[in-house]
Amino acid sequence: MPLRLLAVLALCAAALAARPATAADDLTPAQKKAIEAVVHDYLMNHPEVLIDALQAAEDKIKSDAEAKAAKVLNERHREIFDNPDSPVGGNPKGDVSLVEFFDYRCPYCKQVEPSVEALIAQDHKLRVVYKEFPVLGPASTTAARVALAARKQGKYEAFHTAMMATKGQIGDDTVYAVAGKVGLDLDRVKRDMTAPEIDKELKANLALADALDLRGTPAFIVGSRIIPGAVELDGLKQAVAEARGK
Repeated sequence: MPLRLLAVLALCAAALAARPATAADDLTPAQKKAIEAVVHDYLMNHPEVLIDALQAAEDKIKSDAEAKAAKVLNERHREIFDNPDSPVGGNPKGDVSLVEFFDYRCPYCKQVEPSVEALIAQDHKLRVVYKEFPVLGPASTTAARVALAARKQGKYEAFHTAMMATKGQIGDDTVYAVAGKVGLDLDRVKRDMTAPEIDKELKANLALADALDLRGTPAFIVGSRIIPGAVELDGLKQAVAEARGK
């Protein structure tokens, strides 16, 4: 805490100590007004104290969030990296896993998709774990359900790639049209997308994202690192190289 702020608080404490001992524990209106005036005048004359305090609070929040995320990564490692209900791309037996939380209606997910695809093409030891994280409305949920149902027809990656390449507004009709274009049996998809295991996977992903304090899409996890937001190919390569080095 800045020394000047400590001085202000000390002055306030002195004012409190100086008040007459009465049966009432609360400050009198006059005492309260006097203390408020001292604090107000000081902060108006020294606004940098507020800036320092806000920065310290922000740093603590960030530090606490990182500590919490590290704990979750350690305790729920298998759920994050090796959940059999989560689709896997790239090399399923790769030595490094890249986990991506995404939404098919997220423009930033689509922006980063070419980098993910390039990384998969270039790094034949990379394993990719797809975490369907539909947070942008009902159509996002429909797309996520269709994607997971597509696994049963061996077309998850085909549907995923096609959806990521789809531009403009996306509604349920768009999702089913893309499913048809990649050769999915739509009647079967509509049956399979309501399966209990799909409910379980989506709920698990939402819970994981909450535990990791992921506030949007995309978000990546590589080794012990969490990378929020769209990241360039070089950034992904560096994160993978660091994880591989460990």
